[in-house]
Amino acid sequence: MNEPSTTSAYAASLDYLFARVTGGWKMGLERTTELLSLLGDPHTRVPAFHVAGTNGKGSVISTLEALLRGQGLRVGKYTSPHLIDFRERIAVNGIPMSEEDVVTFIARWTPDVERLGATFFEATTAMAFDHFVREAVDVAVIEVGLGGRLDSTNVITPVAAGVSSIGIDHVQYLGDTLEQIAREKAGIFKRGVPAVIGESDPSLRKFLASLARDAGATPVHIVAEEWAVSDIEVSLEGTRFTLRTDRGARRLQTPLIGRHQAMNAATALAMLERAGAPYAAAAMNPEEALARVRIAGRFQSVGSIIFDVAHNPAGCAVLCETLQAVRPARPLTCLMTALRDKDWQAMMTTLAPLVDRFVLASPPSVPADRAWALGEALAFALESGWKATAEPDFDRALADARATGGTTLITGSFHTVGDAMARLQVSPLAA
Repeated sequence: MNEPSTTSAYAASLDYLFARVTGGWKMGLERTTELLSLLGDPHTRVPAFHVAGTNGKGSVISTLEALLRGQGLRVGKYTSPHLIDFRERIAVNGIPMSEEDVVTFIARWTPDVERLGATFFEATTAMAFDHFVREAVDVAVIEVGLGGRLDSTNVITPVAAGVSSIGIDHVQYLGDTLEQIAREKAGIFKRGVPAVIGESDPSLRKFLASLARDAGATPVHIVAEEWAVSDIEVSLEGTRFTLRTDRGARRLQTPLIGRHQAMNAATALAMLERAGAPYAAAAMNPEEALARVRIAGRFQSVGSIIFDVAHNPAGCAVLCETLQAVRPARPLTCLMTALRDKDWQAMMTTLAPLVDRFVLASPPSVPADRAWALGEALAFALESGWKATAEPDFDRALADARATGGTTLITGSFHTVGDAMARLQVSPLAA
């Protein structure tokens, strides 16, 4: 298992990146563009697929990566956030960026990062593109960090752009309606670039398609209207489904668990097809490559534990649908933490009908200004009539949640899942 290292130079570099660069979200592309210019514009030298969405974008990215690697291509992957080790964010052919390379980049570019006032994510985005050029990747798969239009990854002109799904999240930055959020996500669509829409809601997908056409994207492909996904079967081994396209029907399987993973896989296949040569070949016979799709923390079953990074009400609804499909052993104890700025009341209300007991916790990796009020969460649960306890010590909370037997569900945020994985020695890199 790959354990995160604690070498002093690497740890010091990360301390700088997190403590001195992070200054909250600064929307806009100007700082990223200027930093990349100093680096020689590496983002213009790597063909890339670009994926936005409230939920599902990580699964689409991981599916794209597996399918492209199945064609023998050298693939860079940039995702966020990480679960345990920062290096999870930047990988080439599944191998994370080395600690030495992280240290070298930060040491070299610290003065410019400070001068520009670049944020953590802006500096990390520049680091990713620089690494991909140095590693001579054939293609990269790039996950949007927040929104789309003003996200620092939106400096690229991709070979194809996709939006997986739309839900209410990050309302302080993206707006408090689905239409406002969709407009921000659709900001990654560009003139002359294929646009693929994986959203299942009819009105939202039509709205996204109209935004894509307004941007001059071509062709615009709405997966649910042009292809048919049916006969979905979900188990702890993965998700089987029938995909019908203009080339006929085929039975496919992804190791990712949940009905929604059928549409995520179809979205990735559509992006490859619409991108054309040489990428379309990866969608022709995807069965073998699909079997190698891996992503940590998305309904990941390890023994009697299920890890799921659902961090908004829509994500929790999908999690519940998957729980009902696979029927894990009872009792089901849910170790949960949500961030203060999330609609954690709606998240708990969604989960409660399937949960026998909540253990509410405070993961140590959560920034103090984003931590929920544990007492307030417990009071809400008890007033709602649910069985719940609260434990501020995360190790004790984890032990308590596992002591009941049955199944332990660990969810609510990337912090909850990542901190639990670290303590249980489950490597995200081996997912």
